[in-house]
Amino acid sequence: MKSKSSSIVIKLFILFFIFAALYFGKSILVPFTIAAVLATVFLPFCRSMERKRMPKAFAAFTSILILLLLLFVIGWVVSWQVSALTSDMALIKQKAISIVDQVQNFMLTHIGVSVDTQWHLIKEQQSALGGLLPSIAGSFLYLFIDILFTLAYVFFLLYYRSHIKKFILQLVLPEQRAETQVVLNSVTWVSSQYLLGLGKMIVCLWVMYGIGFGLMGVENALFFAILCGLLEIVPFVGNLTGTVITLLSCTVHGAEFPMLIGVSATYGVVQFVQGWLLEPLIVGPQVKINPLFTIIALVLGELVWGIPGVVLAIPITAMVKIVCDHVDGLKPYGFLMGDVDSKKVELLKTE
Repeated sequence: MKSKSSSIVIKLFILFFIFAALYFGKSILVPFTIAAVLATVFLPFCRSMERKRMPKAFAAFTSILILLLLLFVIGWVVSWQVSALTSDMALIKQKAISIVDQVQNFMLTHIGVSVDTQWHLIKEQQSALGGLLPSIAGSFLYLFIDILFTLAYVFFLLYYRSHIKKFILQLVLPEQRAETQVVLNSVTWVSSQYLLGLGKMIVCLWVMYGIGFGLMGVENALFFAILCGLLEIVPFVGNLTGTVITLLSCTVHGAEFPMLIGVSATYGVVQFVQGWLLEPLIVGPQVKINPLFTIIALVLGELVWGIPGVVLAIPITAMVKIVCDHVDGLKPYGFLMGDVDSKKVELLKTE
């Protein structure tokens, strides 16, 4: 009994140590993990280039150029649409002033807070926000540095991938190296296929939301279609958040009730097509994590690494599940994280 309790304590301590290391080492681990996931996407391309007798360095550098091109195209489209929104700033400012007046009147009538007190509070918040500007500028500088480190990591991971693989195989016993080889191949395959599938999904969502919002007459429909598609990287809540922002924008522009219903209906139709057609065909086979652990992974990812943790939560969880499926002592945890197999459940008679 004591050995079992001590074993549980040791496992909890190890788990706590892992999360503490992830949290306090996030400044180093986040760029490296993003680079590792991105590197798996370019592995097939590098292998194809090397089979054509291209040098490893050239193949890895070409992958970096392709990645930069993709980022540039997405950034250009988003900035182009954001610039289109600037023409509506006068209307948005007017609506914002009207909303502020309504809020002030409500607070004066129902709460008893005078207008002068409200403006005093607003000025205090403005001064606090002014103090945040230097920190925001510093955050952008750190972001730029992290991007440079991420690109460097991607290059060197692709270039030294064989060396790293041999190092990992040397860490295990000779009789376990074949199984370890299978695990490494499965991890890299799932990561790359998930990201590629997610990219295809986002493009499909751009098309569907663009058509739906365009038919509804939404102002800057392309921008909001791109926004809803990009937010797909956060499962469950991403598309909903983008749709809510779209509805708020339509309300600011004085949209009638039928347009708001049409935008909501577009969201419902897209979710139906995505959940019942696109995900099983594109993303579903790549990551078999049940919804419960998907939510847990997202919450833990945000708690440990913030927004990057939310983005990386699903592929990392899928990798952990693969490792658990191939390690005897961890197979129950892999089973717990995976989708329910109706045939296995029927055989086990656990329900």
